[in-house]
Amino acid sequence: MEFARVSGLCVACCVAVPSAKAQPVDNDVEFARLTWTEVAAAVRAGTDTIIIPIGGTEQSGPYIAVGKHNVRAQVLAARIARELGHTLVAPVVAYVPEGGTNPRTSHMRFPGTISIPPAAFTGLLEGAAESFHVQGFRRIVFIADHGGYLSYVKAVATHLDHEWRGAGRAIYVAPYYDVIATRYADALRAQGLGADVGKHADLSDTALMLAVDPGMVRETALKAAPLPGASAGVYGGDPRPATAALGRIGVDMQVQAAVDALRREH
Repeated sequence: MEFARVSGLCVACCVAVPSAKAQPVDNDVEFARLTWTEVAAAVRAGTDTIIIPIGGTEQSGPYIAVGKHNVRAQVLAARIARELGHTLVAPVVAYVPEGGTNPRTSHMRFPGTISIPPAAFTGLLEGAAESFHVQGFRRIVFIADHGGYLSYVKAVATHLDHEWRGAGRAIYVAPYYDVIATRYADALRAQGLGADVGKHADLSDTALMLAVDPGMVRETALKAAPLPGASAGVYGGDPRPATAALGRIGVDMQVQAAVDALRREH
């Protein structure tokens, strides 16, 4: 006999049908998936660190979805948290300074970009960090996936670290971002791909996205496209040779660089 199921419930017996995709909450590092009592219990049990991943919503050429930075920052922050232990991950910050709106400048010249004023951005970061600080997290960690706002993130971390005066730490993890233009770029050059490395929506950007979430890349269209340039939102290099295997090299470097830096800060 078959029973109808609606929204995961067996209608005949009103017993919940478990989802194959469900993840046990006690193994989850995402702050937003916990109840307030679970957050409190985690802090009492020694979870003293929370990562605030900062992304951004911006054009990344015709072949990478505009939420690129948000997806990458959230996924990599979870990997970092699991590697460190006693660490949670805050919801990703998706609204960041991306250029002016009147006149339209930088990435705001393209559809698909969301920009907020620097003061709103720094206020958001400070408010979020203070919220975690008063709940008992001793280390509030910022990782940033986009270079356009790094000076603001550094300033917020420095200010809060001074304000808390040893009662907590605010840490900007520079190696997470810096490794892309240094060790990762060097690794790509070592494979003969130096000419394909640019500044935005290039080989490295595309490869990293393929490694994290290939559904965010229009790979078939990209492979068939002529070399995209600045008018299409691709600044230097050639994204077409990108593969998930190349991206995993960079992703692993980012995670390890962040983990190493935070272990040194403990």
